[in-house]
Amino acid sequence: MDLKEEIDQVANRAEDQVEHIANEESTKHALVIPFIKALGYDPYDLQEVIPEFTADYAEKSGEKVDYALLQDGDPAVLIECKTAGAELSTDQAEQLFRYFQVTSARFGILANGVKYRFFSDLEESNKMDERPFHELDLFDYTEQEVEELKSLRKSTFDLDEMIDAAHDLKYRKALREYLEDQWQEPDDDFVHWLTGKVYDGRITQNVRDQFRDIVEGALQQLLHDKVRGRLSSALQEEEASAAEDLSDPNSEEEEEELPEGVVKKEGDVVTLEEEIEGYRIVQAILREVVDVDRVAKRDLKSYFNVLLDDNNRKPICRFHFHSPTKRIGLFDDEKNENRIAIETLNDIYDHADYLRETIRFYDEE
Repeated sequence: MDLKEEIDQVANRAEDQVEHIANEESTKHALVIPFIKALGYDPYDLQEVIPEFTADYAEKSGEKVDYALLQDGDPAVLIECKTAGAELSTDQAEQLFRYFQVTSARFGILANGVKYRFFSDLEESNKMDERPFHELDLFDYTEQEVEELKSLRKSTFDLDEMIDAAHDLKYRKALREYLEDQWQEPDDDFVHWLTGKVYDGRITQNVRDQFRDIVEGALQQLLHDKVRGRLSSALQEEEASAAEDLSDPNSEEEEEELPEGVVKKEGDVVTLEEEIEGYRIVQAILREVVDVDRVAKRDLKSYFNVLLDDNNRKPICRFHFHSPTKRIGLFDDEKNENRIAIETLNDIYDHADYLRETIRFYDEE
């Protein structure tokens, strides 16, 4: 079984178990240990995994980190666990920071069973970076995000290769976030730099203000052209494939019959009629506070996402409709999800005020 299949199994388990988890110990047992196994380690072999790993630090002795993954008998990866649903902040990684200075480990994982943040010491040797080089959310991940973890697997662990991969991941992620921020709302420095590439005159504040709209428009147009180009290329490939099928007298058109209540199926992602109807209800609720074209949908394996501006950092709500008990996930101002059971889709209207307030919060950011 490859890593993607292993992580998929852990993600399915998390979906089933997370609502029953009440403390850190149950988080470890139900979610973190299966994740360790997915990385190829035997959590019950003390030559591979040491629970409650102890190392003395300065004047403190007997402090423990939850797990140490070993390579050649030495700690290579340290794991600090928090209760499922708990915030994963820099403060929560305090023990990982300390242990980095007194062990040979070069990697640390801060986890709450659902979300995993991966750290290394890329900026200063033996001092763990404050920013993670990679993150994985079992309720929202891509195949590429899993692929980036392959170097951490026990069978393929290579320290130098993993350090290089962590370096690339960390700064690629930082640059992508910066570019996404500039695409949403370019700051003065970015506008000034781009203006200087095409404008020969003196760049005053008035010039910057004039070019801000030009920069925003150019970025939007670039994205539009790239998307249109890809769609055109995909359409041409589809037409060519269709023509090839028509030219083959032995080809038979087969169309998968979908089960009742299913709108479409793409790989492991199954879109339900109820999810689409729920999405339309949310659009109707939000119509009075936002242009409904800004209310986007994104269906994933574990849940159905409703987003503002199709931005994954602006979740409006989530539908968990594939389990026997339907739930809607609502978000607070820290973007923590609270799942609430509903009996019918009409129950979504009971949360109308909360959904409208979520939109106002994002628009005030």
